[in-house]
Amino acid sequence: MRKPYFPLFAIFLSLFACKKSDDTTTPAAEKYMSLTSGSTWNMKVVDNNLATTTNYTLTSTNRDSTINGKSYHVLTNSSTGINEYYLISGSDYYTFRNLTLATTTTQIEAIYLKDNLSAGGTWSQNYSITVPGFPLAVPVTLSYTIAEKGISRTVNGTAYSNVIHVTTAISSSLIPSANLTSDIHSYYAPKYGLIENTNKVNLNYMGITQNSDTKTTIVSATIL
Repeated sequence: MRKPYFPLFAIFLSLFACKKSDDTTTPAAEKYMSLTSGSTWNMKVVDNNLATTTNYTLTSTNRDSTINGKSYHVLTNSSTGINEYYLISGSDYYTFRNLTLATTTTQIEAIYLKDNLSAGGTWSQNYSITVPGFPLAVPVTLSYTIAEKGISRTVNGTAYSNVIHVTTAISSSLIPSANLTSDIHSYYAPKYGLIENTNKVNLNYMGITQNSDTKTTIVSATIL
């Protein structure tokens, strides 16, 4: 489910260089998100910079949409009115969403979770983004690590078991590491998907300054 929009780069929300994996995938009953039509998730986003709280509901529709040759399931967001797109393929959990750098928003396809990796497993995905004011396209890498697996996590008074904790690091070969820092943590529970995300990203480079500090949590859900 939503790793919430990518406030800056974030999330939310990949890929292809696995360091360590198990031989089996997670059984269907243990998948880390339900895409069943009619399922709903009530979520809360706290923006610590703006001191605001936004509540919204994600609803799983009965529609699919073909993106990059893949069939994504469509969810609606009551706050933005914008569709969200998710796909589970084996052990890989895809989303198609916006990634924003400076004033530029690019749609990306990302693998935000691999449920067959053991703790310590990693994957990454590279993107190229055109940003006004930069002479070259900006290369951006999202690097993911399974920080913990099979843990318990209590969110808004509800205890979830068999949770996977994923950390995300954002980097760019064009931007010095001191000018781009990130501290992103996401927690996924079987059937529910994302139950908690903290997202801190700071960018200060070539006159462009952006900061995000948000926390997204699940309040309640009806999973069909």
